[in-house]
Amino acid sequence: MKVSAVIRAIPDVEPHDRLLSRMADYARRIEASGFPGIWVGDSLGRGRPTLDPLVELSVFAAVTERVELGISVLQLPLRHPIELAHRVQSVQALSGNRLRLGVGSGSTRDDFELLGYDYDHRFGGMKRSLETMRRAWRGEATNAGGTLSLWPGCEGGPPILMGAWRSPRWITFAAQECQGWTPSGRFSSWDDLEHGMRIYREAGGTNAVLANVAVDLANRSGSASLAEVATSLVCSPEQARRRMKRFEQIGFDEILLISPTGVLEDIERARDFL
Repeated sequence: MKVSAVIRAIPDVEPHDRLLSRMADYARRIEASGFPGIWVGDSLGRGRPTLDPLVELSVFAAVTERVELGISVLQLPLRHPIELAHRVQSVQALSGNRLRLGVGSGSTRDDFELLGYDYDHRFGGMKRSLETMRRAWRGEATNAGGTLSLWPGCEGGPPILMGAWRSPRWITFAAQECQGWTPSGRFSSWDDLEHGMRIYREAGGTNAVLANVAVDLANRSGSASLAEVATSLVCSPEQARRRMKRFEQIGFDEILLISPTGVLEDIERARDFL
């Protein structure tokens, strides 16, 4: 099982005017530590400042050379699919085809209400957006007949991973129509993960990537609320070791670890438990 790192900007860390250099330095440290990938999330209406994930990955593309760059997961119904296809293609080209694109319907009503979008019909919007984006990346006509000009080497778009927690329909879709399945390590129970893995493997899926597993091995105050998540690594080192082994036994091919307080050493220690 591969272990990759998630970067999340922490707005209350001082100094505020060094955000770019701090995040770039963190990305360089992740690559230097031998992690295979750097991932980011996507949210915008949940009561805390966030950064656009494609902008973040453009920064990381500029300061790294080898690591994969991923989003888990980009909420497709919140963006225009052609404009988004162009932005995704831009990061794909700038990163030298290192982009891995996790996509999903969105799970938080606040994100949709911020934009005035329809939360209750988000699954249909996600499917239509993904179909449109794929047509655009194949150079096919979309909407009124126009086509997106393709950047050389980016034809077909990046590998797509489908974000799904409990839905057999979308887990099966991930296995049969995408290049991976990425459930949530924060909002899924152990039973969810085991049941989802059975569905995914039986449908022929070969790339299961568990996203957003919080890790804090020192009981820091910034992680207190996550200690109650049964599948988190906000616990003692021995408990974390057992949980990492369980993720591996369930059959995940990759796990994405995030330190809520930005302590890379915790992610490194958790990786070494395998």
